[in-house]
Amino acid sequence: MANIAFIGLGNMGGPMAANLVKAGHQVTVFDLVDAAMDAVVAQGASKAATALDALAGADTVITMLPAGKHVAGLYLGDEGLIAKASTGTLFMDCSTIDAETARKVGEAATAQGLQMLDAPVSGGVKAAQAGTLAFMCGGDTVAFERGKKVLEGMGKNIFLAGDHGAGQIAKICNNMLLAVHMIGTAEALQLGANNGLDPKVLSEIMLNSSGKNWSLENYNPYPEVMPTAPASNDYKPGFMVQLMLKDLGLAMENSLVTQSAVPMGSLARSLYSSFSQKGNAQRDFSAILEMFQSE
Repeated sequence: MANIAFIGLGNMGGPMAANLVKAGHQVTVFDLVDAAMDAVVAQGASKAATALDALAGADTVITMLPAGKHVAGLYLGDEGLIAKASTGTLFMDCSTIDAETARKVGEAATAQGLQMLDAPVSGGVKAAQAGTLAFMCGGDTVAFERGKKVLEGMGKNIFLAGDHGAGQIAKICNNMLLAVHMIGTAEALQLGANNGLDPKVLSEIMLNSSGKNWSLENYNPYPEVMPTAPASNDYKPGFMVQLMLKDLGLAMENSLVTQSAVPMGSLARSLYSSFSQKGNAQRDFSAILEMFQSE
């Protein structure tokens, strides 16, 4: 069992840290929000006063932060985690950030003789709670094999995509595709409903035909078709529109750097941006179905 410092206990980080406790690890947590820490402490974790305090005695450090600037600010510099870590520490950043920052932080850790993975996740809040997340990792094979043993306490599908930053690239590719097929699924279901078809029956037909996809099978965007989906609970909780927009923004930025053609991803970003501006930023991204309904 590992001695883990877990920093960043938001909607995803909180249940992830709690699952590590359940798996038998010694977990010390830190977050800027006391209530977030208290929720995990109540399940058996220890509480640190600062991020650096959480680092003390840890052999593994996991971070789950909002953006690249937060990751760089926490890890780099004379007072950063990398400078203060003990030899042999393994860092795993599960934030979804730009690949350039992930590479910079990973290379800084390597230069200090430390191990690091960028390990963004897929699956959303429910998968974080259930411990069934997918992890897309970037780093070397030695760090990956070591980190995988810890990640198995939070997920069921764990991949090494390549060197530092590769996990972030895999994540933005995956979520760009997710956005595209969610929009396609939503408009197809609404087209059927507009013609008098029962969305539940149409979903079953498409699930057994060539239109089958993850959104249709696991996250149906039409209300009352799938009881466990956010669509059947007023589109909450789930993966917020503003987070999908963040990931699509990262994909678009990377497409410019690499001169990649992403017309469908660009259209998806435009549609989600328009939907967000109408007061939907904090709703689940499957609520995009409402964009195709008649006023």
